[in-house]
Amino acid sequence: MATKKKSRTLLNDVWDFLRERKAWWLLPIAVMLTLMGALIVASSVPYLAPFIYALF
Repeated sequence: MATKKKSRTLLNDVWDFLRERKAWWLLPIAVMLTLMGALIVASSVPYLAPFIYALF
């Protein structure tokens, strides 16, 4: 009988890495990189760009 293997995501792998190695100092860096990436993507969309530029 074949068993179903749980699908691992990148987020699960990162969370396990942080928890096992007690590298909690990496969490703010990862969050900021994610937010900056989302900001870059949002600013490239023409109808969202004026709202992003208004923040700065």
